[in-house]
Amino acid sequence: MKITYYGHSCFAVQVGDDHILFDPFISPNELARDVDIDRIDADYIFISHAHFDHIFDASRIAERTGATVIGNWEIREWAIKNGIKNTHPMNPGEQWAFPFGTVKCVNAVHSSSFSDGSYGGSACGFVFKTSCGNFYYSGDTALTLDMELIRRWTALDLLILPIGDALTMGPADAIEVSKMLDVTKVMGVHYDTFGFIRIDHEEVNQQFKDNDIYLLLPPVGGTLTL
Repeated sequence: MKITYYGHSCFAVQVGDDHILFDPFISPNELARDVDIDRIDADYIFISHAHFDHIFDASRIAERTGATVIGNWEIREWAIKNGIKNTHPMNPGEQWAFPFGTVKCVNAVHSSSFSDGSYGGSACGFVFKTSCGNFYYSGDTALTLDMELIRRWTALDLLILPIGDALTMGPADAIEVSKMLDVTKVMGVHYDTFGFIRIDHEEVNQQFKDNDIYLLLPPVGGTLTL
């Protein structure tokens, strides 16, 4: 399984021949200025919620690639209105078998609205079971005991969690999620993009190290093989 980080909460996971993109917010992100958005492969685009910093480039990438856009019902309706041809709705509680594996949509404790202020539906996270490994992308969320239920569905190899602290959980709560789900490998997202979510990399890495958790903070544009 290959993971490429595109900054903020945008990353891509390659499972076999399938390219799965998450929360595309690239072109407005100064930290991702060296990323060529028009060269990103995508067969599926998962969107955790409707905020601009998770949805901004979805239409552009979907139009070019023909990717299927997956999100809650309101995001699906938004996608259709924006001319996206391939969509699939997922609300919390649902699971669906895709060619690359099975995905369960879970609750995220966060707000969700489109840039015009209209309701963006429930904020979501996604749990993936694939032949290349299992992972949980929480989306923007607070720590919640609901997360304990995930381990009843599957064992996980990797967590992808926000660590910026403002508006989402921070490092301390991400560590609690790791302990709760008995996972020792975490990829951090949703940090550094804006002033109020900048982190001290050395300090945060030490927090995870002190708890015997391996924190992955790949550079923007960097690819990990797990």
